Amino acid sequence: MCIIEPGQSGDCRVRINIDGALTTVVYGFPCSIHIDPVEKKPLFHFLPGTRILSLATVGCNLHCLNCQNWEISQANPEDSPAVACPPEKLIELAKENHCLSLAYTYTDPIIYYEYTLDSAKLAKENNIRNVLVTAGYINPEPWRQLLKYVDAANIDLKGMTEDFYSQVCSGTLKPVLDALVLAKASGILLEVTNLIIPTLNDKAQQIRELVRWVRANLGSETPMHFSRFSPRYKMRHLPPTSAQTLDMAREIAIEEGLHYVYIGNILSAEGQNTYCPNCHSLLIERSSYTILQNRIKQSCCPDCGRKIYGVWQ
Repeated sequence: MCIIEPGQSGDCRVRINIDGALTTVVYGFPCSIHIDPVEKKPLFHFLPGTRILSLATVGCNLHCLNCQNWEISQANPEDSPAVACPPEKLIELAKENHCLSLAYTYTDPIIYYEYTLDSAKLAKENNIRNVLVTAGYINPEPWRQLLKYVDAANIDLKGMTEDFYSQVCSGTLKPVLDALVLAKASGILLEVTNLIIPTLNDKAQQIRELVRWVRANLGSETPMHFSRFSPRYKMRHLPPTSAQTLDMAREIAIEEGLHYVYIGNILSAEGQNTYCPNCHSLLIERSSYTILQNRIKQSCCPDCGRKIYGVWQ
């Protein structure tokens, strides 16, 4: 529980107790706005090849020692440049730049919840889709409320023990597992990312336990991304994840029955492609964030007719 004295900010640094009421100081003031390929989120089963307007404010409710965006996620609002961009302006920018979707990303949309929720509602009214890239560290009721307006999400599952979340993220595991289950049950397009950090969560048994949980609780159709760790923030002493470890993780996940398993933050001969789970035909060929070919027809494999999980144009 975060107890905030009058005039003070919380652990997230973006809410202040003003006369007994918590007030967000980042609403409508993103510190980062970019146009990205949707594959960068990463989302491989949601409108591939399209552009997505991506934004973030400062702050986070976790303090991951390996954070790649720590300059903004761990920043104080007063120390980071920001621009005025209310929800209405986001919709204008998306339309002007031919973006089919908005992504609330880079830090965590849960930390700028009110801004995310209002923007998502307005985007929905304007036929613009909403994407969350989040660590899923949130209570059930506000999560359910937000999911009503969400089309897709990539949620980090950082590890499978309370010790990992406590020591690496200053958080707890259970809320994340609950958020994943609720997201899948809500019917949104869900993909999961696990950042593999050498010496911390890179053992075969740890990976096997994680993918077994994903299959049992989210289903074998849920796309799984294993991402390469690069030394950042307070974990500069660890080496980058090896290609061999990432290949091992992908092989384990496929052995355990996950149908769509990917490797990220490193080029891979097969680890970025989508294959049909039934006939194993190559469906989408990727190089990093670029689509080289997409053979999916009417949401199905053109060779055997199997329906492929995703939201396709």
